[in-house]
Amino acid sequence: MPLLRSNTADKFIVDRRKPHRNSDVARAVRRTRDRLSQQAGNLDFDRELLKLHARSMMSGVIAIPLLVLAIAAVGLLAGMDKQIAVWALFMLICYTVVSFMARRVERTEASELDPSRTQRDFLIGHSLCGLGWAWFAWLGCATCQIDQFQIVKAMVLLVAMAATSVMASSLGGALLATFAVPVAVYAYSGARFWMPIELIMAALLVAALPFFIYVARNLNRSSLMLLSFRSEKDALIAEVETAKSMSDEARRRAEDANLAKSRFLASMSHELRTPLNAILGFSEVMANEVLGPMSNPTYRDYAHDVHESGQHLLDLINEILDLSRIEAGRYQISEEPVMLPSVVEDCCHMMELKARNKDIRVVQDFETTLPRLFADERAVRQITLNLLSNAIKFTASGGEVRVRVGWTAGGGQYISVKDNGPGIPEEEIPVVLSAFGQGSIAIKSAEQGTGLGLPIVQGLLAMHGGEFELHSKLREGTEAIAIFPLSRVMEELPALPTKAVAARRR
Repeated sequence: MPLLRSNTADKFIVDRRKPHRNSDVARAVRRTRDRLSQQAGNLDFDRELLKLHARSMMSGVIAIPLLVLAIAAVGLLAGMDKQIAVWALFMLICYTVVSFMARRVERTEASELDPSRTQRDFLIGHSLCGLGWAWFAWLGCATCQIDQFQIVKAMVLLVAMAATSVMASSLGGALLATFAVPVAVYAYSGARFWMPIELIMAALLVAALPFFIYVARNLNRSSLMLLSFRSEKDALIAEVETAKSMSDEARRRAEDANLAKSRFLASMSHELRTPLNAILGFSEVMANEVLGPMSNPTYRDYAHDVHESGQHLLDLINEILDLSRIEAGRYQISEEPVMLPSVVEDCCHMMELKARNKDIRVVQDFETTLPRLFADERAVRQITLNLLSNAIKFTASGGEVRVRVGWTAGGGQYISVKDNGPGIPEEEIPVVLSAFGQGSIAIKSAEQGTGLGLPIVQGLLAMHGGEFELHSKLREGTEAIAIFPLSRVMEELPALPTKAVAARRR
């Protein structure tokens, strides 16, 4: 018969077959990522892009001015007039203005920025720098000692264009505003001479401008993607923090509810047991006609019914309290050396009368050489009685219940209670193992039960570090096995030497 376990979310039963529930969350996250990555007009992202552009300009504030100074120094050495120095001064002023704008934006909070105005100011500053580069493209040098001066100017413009495409990629249109006029001026000045090399360099610059615009646009999209990811991460962190606070509040309420439940059960157990004792005592006196015979036999039957109902209610209260204490971790176990076969044999004798009334034979099969078990004897008795009671309850008249005690394969000890009753359908195993759960056969047989016997057995075994297994097959029977681990098995202590043995050793 196959081994089956409960898959419900009880205290000691974990559902390991529940499907993954985060697929919807993952799909929602992907949809949000795609949506955020396509929102180029998001004001928050525009502000962040402007902040990124300001930081980039501040980090590269030295690069292009150094290039300008190097060009001016080389030009003066090559024999150019003071016009190159004036150009260098103009370029330094332009980039200084852009740097001051970037510094102001960097120190301003993103929420306080006006995106359209700040972008317009930056574009105006880059356009001024573009006028300086156009001036450089128009410069000539008839007395220079440098051959192919037009090629040198083209190479300088290419380097400046490449540096600007990287530094100003966060600001859309910055590269075009800076180098559209210089490229046009260079192309016009080269076309005047109709020299092949000048035309080739002009064509190269004209082709390089859209290429670097494409590179800057891709860098801008990458920056926008990173900002969207960061925004999504912040939103997810906020959701996690909100869920954590809600979870903490729910846990606090659950703890308060659990405490209230424990207090309620402790109070109600006393309030219910007190009248139940009177009901049980008086109904038993009336049913047994201790104080005199009853003239009407129906009253005697009613007294029997009242006594049985009161006893069932008392058993239900006791089992509920036991399960509540087990779940709350307040069930106190008193561990001591226990002979498992002796305890199980006593339980079989206690259930013998109930088995005879149903003409059920209880067969005992115990290993006699078992060492003692370090466990709570009261808990072991309750485990055995619950298993025996279930087996006898659901076994038909003339059936057989076999009780075995022995070694497990891992060196522990076990209690097995097997019946040849109707068995349990496979789909009802989780219901039977859950609290207050009863199978269809139990409901059809009209046997009184609370559905707490097996959960209590599982809880008591878990407190001892053991396991509970249920083997069942429909119309063949059920076997319930309570397993105690190897750590609970005590080795037999050697006998102390007698005086005669000690004398012989001397």
